[in-house]
Amino acid sequence: MTDRLPISRRTALQVAAATIAASSLSSPRSSRADVPKVFTAERKIGDKRLGDLKDYNGYFPWEPSATVAEWERRAEYVRRQMLVANGLWPMPSKQPLNAVVHGKIEKDDYTIEKVILQTGDGLYCTGSLYRPKAPAPANQKRAAVMCAHGHWTNARFYGHTDAQMKIELETKGEVHPVGGQYFLQSIPVTLARMGCVAFFYDMLGYADGGPLTMQLIHGFAKQRPEMSSPDRWGLFSAQSELRCLSGMGLQTWNSVRVLDWLSGLDDVDPKRIAITGASGGGTQTFMLGCVDPRPAAFFPAVMVSTAMQGGCTCENTSLLRVNTGNIEMTALLAPRPVGMTGADDWTKEIETKGLPQLKKHYAMLGVPDNVEGKYFPYPHNYNHPSRAMMYSFFNKHLKLGIAEPIVERDFVPLTIPEATVWDDTHPAPKYSEEAELKIVRGFANDQAQQFAALAPKDTASLTEFRRVIGGAWDVMIGRTLPGKDDFTYDHTFKSNGEDLLKFRTVVKLTKEGEEVPTLFYLPKNWNKQVAIWIANAGKASLLKDDGSPIDAVQKLIDAGVSVALPDLLYQGEFTADGQPLTEARKVPNPREFVGYTAGFNHSLFAQRVHDILTLIAFSKHSKYEPEGIHLVGLGPVAGPLVAAAAIQAGPAVNKVAISTGGFRFSAITAARDPMLVPGAVKYGDVPGLVALLAPRPLLLAGEATTSDATKLAQAAYTAANASGKVTLTDAPATKLPSVVADWLLNG
Repeated sequence: MTDRLPISRRTALQVAAATIAASSLSSPRSSRADVPKVFTAERKIGDKRLGDLKDYNGYFPWEPSATVAEWERRAEYVRRQMLVANGLWPMPSKQPLNAVVHGKIEKDDYTIEKVILQTGDGLYCTGSLYRPKAPAPANQKRAAVMCAHGHWTNARFYGHTDAQMKIELETKGEVHPVGGQYFLQSIPVTLARMGCVAFFYDMLGYADGGPLTMQLIHGFAKQRPEMSSPDRWGLFSAQSELRCLSGMGLQTWNSVRVLDWLSGLDDVDPKRIAITGASGGGTQTFMLGCVDPRPAAFFPAVMVSTAMQGGCTCENTSLLRVNTGNIEMTALLAPRPVGMTGADDWTKEIETKGLPQLKKHYAMLGVPDNVEGKYFPYPHNYNHPSRAMMYSFFNKHLKLGIAEPIVERDFVPLTIPEATVWDDTHPAPKYSEEAELKIVRGFANDQAQQFAALAPKDTASLTEFRRVIGGAWDVMIGRTLPGKDDFTYDHTFKSNGEDLLKFRTVVKLTKEGEEVPTLFYLPKNWNKQVAIWIANAGKASLLKDDGSPIDAVQKLIDAGVSVALPDLLYQGEFTADGQPLTEARKVPNPREFVGYTAGFNHSLFAQRVHDILTLIAFSKHSKYEPEGIHLVGLGPVAGPLVAAAAIQAGPAVNKVAISTGGFRFSAITAARDPMLVPGAVKYGDVPGLVALLAPRPLLLAGEATTSDATKLAQAAYTAANASGKVTLTDAPATKLPSVVADWLLNG
């Protein structure tokens, strides 16, 4: 076998075209008259995936599970989804925070200190720490509250204009002229007066939160070619998507690290730390609870809703809300207490849509009093009525013992110079592309080191590899094998020959509204084996000019193997001209952020894997009762798809034959590349997929004997005590289909 180096994305596509041509000996166009069709003028495509994509303005209802056991299974998956989406599965390595606390300011009954935490290589979290002056009760540590602001201008420095404040006082949205004007500062001030330690911290790009800019984290709009190459890439690029590195993920990581820091303070009770925030701060409030079990209580204001899920780039990331939404995310916080408010915005219907389901959910878990919500008839806010509800909520659930009602009192607000953490002794980090590159490079290097440490060496390490890497791909694909009652089929054509039954069939996954047009060949001398052969550009590339199968497929049929040749989504008959898709679809949002699409919809790669899973299930549950189901995928498109499908199908698949063509996800630079899978590079790229195939019999082509995929596969198979089940071949593209057929028949 000759050594091969990983190839570029462009070269991979060229190899795919060459492989298609070599294996079919004909043009790959499925629009040829002599290629049998399943979809016709009379039989239209009915796949709902061709309809509108979902975005953050969709409808996100949620129904609670019927039993605790059912919920526990669902909760494990959704929590893992939240962690993967935020780049926190597994958690990044936690380096020393190098906390700097300085500039103490004395107020009448509380103090304020300036805080700088180093949360990554060049990444910081900054804020104001409020502490009560009164001594804590004897032998007790204090409760603490993390205060996460929303998208108010300058946030920690924010104050209403005089004109806005006049409206607030007239409508009773605020009652104190000063405290109402600086309502965000009112929160930690009042909490400190209630006896809590309160940390009011910056979102990235706000106030002192650097060195990533406001425009980048919250205003990103256009892809940056100069920051999108495999060697030089920043946030919001294809390369960052492939590693699950996002603005939202970094903010969530900062919240985790704030929690780490607060938990270690001498005067804080780590079991009584809560978090609150409104709007985007509300998103951070429930998101922290989704990824971390430690917070004791939550109060997300004006954010939890079945309607709009959060429109900022800092509130969205790929994979995050695929088949879930903010109500279910809030359910993940249970049984811990949750309070929430709605306003005259997207949260207006919280009392009738969302809260009733959460109440039912909490009641099922035996804590019906641990969830509450209320709508207040004001514009989007965190105003006095909402804050009063929050104070009472924390008083109860943090067991503060304060006499109610809890009344805010005016205070002297911090000026911007007083509040800022940076000064001559503590200079602010510079805002630059190099600073951004340093941050993402630090997290990417840590990911690579964590993956290397997971390499299988024995049974125990292989189990952990499957848990972490396989668990992530499970989220990235987002589906396992359908059940026997989940699909139907339509035979649009059936030919009963002397030696062979041929079917043109639409396999329909009715549960999901999906369709897979497929050619089936069932020989009369069937040996109870099924081969599902996936092509880079669809079934036409596996047919000769006269519509008959290529020689390798025919060899299988002649030997008694039933063969299925499908068109996956946007292959062959799903396209107008039969040509491969050049760009993945996107939601109608002018901002070129992948997360606006991939945060709510499966990637095209995942959807194609779904089609393969549908065919596996269709074959498995067929009335013909096959004894073996095998997958074949040759080339840089088909190979990774087949590997992912085999992993998700588990023992339903017996043998797997793939050629990677040297493809690596890491070569992708275009944000709408059809092969882009968020997280693919972080979770091992193609080598990670191949290693997860152990211990089933594998024929691997397109890889050098010394390649990372070959080495990792051999390590995984050795750890699984199945080293003899992986076969390497360096057969050229023209010979490979025949080699595969022989291996399936004799291997």
